[in-house]
Amino acid sequence: MKDEDFKALEFIDGRLRVIDQRELPEKLEYMDLSTAEEVSEAIKTMVVRGAPAIGGAAGYGVYFALLEAEGNKSVFERLCAMIRSSRPTAVNLMWAVDRVMRKAAASGYDKEAVLSEASLILEEDRAMNHKLSEIGVSVIRKGDTILTHCNAGALATCGWGTALGVIKEAHYRGMDIHVYADETRPLFQGARLTAWELVRAGIPSTLIPDSAAASLIRDGKIDLIILGADRITANGDVANKLGTFMLSVIAKEYGVPFYSVAPTSTIDFSMRDGKDIPIEERNPDEVRRPGGVLIAPEEIEIYNPAFDVTPHANITGIITEKGIIYPPFDKNIERIRRGEEL
Repeated sequence: MKDEDFKALEFIDGRLRVIDQRELPEKLEYMDLSTAEEVSEAIKTMVVRGAPAIGGAAGYGVYFALLEAEGNKSVFERLCAMIRSSRPTAVNLMWAVDRVMRKAAASGYDKEAVLSEASLILEEDRAMNHKLSEIGVSVIRKGDTILTHCNAGALATCGWGTALGVIKEAHYRGMDIHVYADETRPLFQGARLTAWELVRAGIPSTLIPDSAAASLIRDGKIDLIILGADRITANGDVANKLGTFMLSVIAKEYGVPFYSVAPTSTIDFSMRDGKDIPIEERNPDEVRRPGGVLIAPEEIEIYNPAFDVTPHANITGIITEKGIIYPPFDKNIERIRRGEEL
């Protein structure tokens, strides 16, 4: 392993400094956040994105909410509710807000205790990412060609990455891998972000249109698929970036292993299956005007869901910091909930 030369999230001098991911790869720009509303807006507009990174930012948002509330509990709770509702699908957001709010209540709304809890989320996530990589690299063979979708690297987490962290670990161990990265329409997180991280890490890689993945899989040019998750339900269904479900169907048809990589904080133990996951629908102009350029008639109706749900039957395994969850997913996820070893 080697450290990144950038940090997607960093608390400096009372402010949360984040990379503005909307500007990549053209510019590496940072934004300083210091209010609950600024954190909420950064999450909504995808300045900060990726389930673990959203959770990390949200924790600091709760700290800012406490400062702004100045002892008024109802104001504090209102600001926290605003952060919690910034985006509906990634469960790490709700998990982080609830965790830091509990710490606030337990500490008598002590500012230093709340700041410490928010910082702990970042530290734990970075450590978990490295653990995920050490566990996940076991599914990769020397010389494998790997397909990934969207961005699950250091930009999407509090450091290092989940799915891309596993890929980087294989590369740094000299496993002679090659990566195909889907462009990931309509916001091109694969083209703008994953490709940027792959190039910086020196990993042999190729960027492809999303629609090229199917023929690569069919033609035996992909050895395995590794990608992230925004929410995992108690039965092993996985919500991830739109297009993941389609990849899983093709992978299953052609016998290509399909792995999701996520910390256990991404598991929603309270949700029985993927039918109940709220799917965010985003601004139609993300499809109609990518990069601000009109490519479709203004009058055309647009359907723009940010995520889809992959059923557990299409998933080979879920790589977590507690180990790799294999079928039966419901029983093994329940073992994790109870704190048992896999």
